[in-house]
Amino acid sequence: MIQDGRILAPLDVAAFDETVYRELLAGPEATAQELAERLGCGSDRLVRALDRLRARGLVSRLSGRPRRYAAAEPDIALDALIREREQDLTRLRTAAAEMAVLYRRERVGQAGAVELVTGRDEVARRFLRLQHTVRRDMRMLDRPPYALAATNPVEPGALQRGVRWRAVYAPEALEQPGALQEIHALVAQGEQARVASGIPVKLAIADADAALVSVQLEQATTEAALVHPSALLDALVQLFEFIWAAAAPLAATTRTSPLTEDDRRLLDLLLAGMKDDAIARHLGLSTRTMRRRMKNLLDLLGADNRFQAGAQAVRRGWL
Repeated sequence: MIQDGRILAPLDVAAFDETVYRELLAGPEATAQELAERLGCGSDRLVRALDRLRARGLVSRLSGRPRRYAAAEPDIALDALIREREQDLTRLRTAAAEMAVLYRRERVGQAGAVELVTGRDEVARRFLRLQHTVRRDMRMLDRPPYALAATNPVEPGALQRGVRWRAVYAPEALEQPGALQEIHALVAQGEQARVASGIPVKLAIADADAALVSVQLEQATTEAALVHPSALLDALVQLFEFIWAAAAPLAATTRTSPLTEDDRRLLDLLLAGMKDDAIARHLGLSTRTMRRRMKNLLDLLGADNRFQAGAQAVRRGWL
């Protein structure tokens, strides 16, 4: 960050030291006395600044008498300082991660493996914090009701960082306005999405290090449990993997698939286990028209029912 016109402040170069360095860059090599006269300062202060700049590799002292000083080439000298600072930041990140482990371990020792979180705003805050901490693997079970907006602002950035993000959606989640479009957009960015009926809880697990699981689903009395490393957390991981293995994949656009966008939306809803009337409402069709389209889709896939349709679409690589 540039401070008051200074460019070397992020490298912990003092304001006066930067002034001396700039003076040497702009003019020829000089003695300490000459620099002091050019800058209108005391020679003792100037010598101390030159010593600090020399220690940082920004100034070199030439041989001969009287002693003269010259500025080091900025691209070389500053690059070395920047690499030094990057190494410091890397060590700081490692230390921060280690301290975070100690912090969580201490809190687990004080509060036990489960911490109760109450209130919509606090649950939302903990959920966002959990997502920001994920580094490798995020597992989620998603179902309504939603106390807050269902849109997730954190996930796209995590996907760009290479986080493996798996989500299983309840059929009711797909009935939310715009939900399918948003999920398809996230799938295009790398999310692995599936759908399963009977999801019992909302659940988010970050790297198998911590989980946030719903305790109370009613919007007026939102409660969740933050679960730290424990047998309970292991059980929640197994619950997710069990549901994930049994869930059906959501349809995604592929170049080789003959399915139209409308076909994919219909197939998504069929695999989600929605009833015919709910599918028709979601697609803005009459139940009769929806059933006719469903029959055409089953015929295209050579399937007798919706479950066979899903299996056929997967086998042909259309999902």
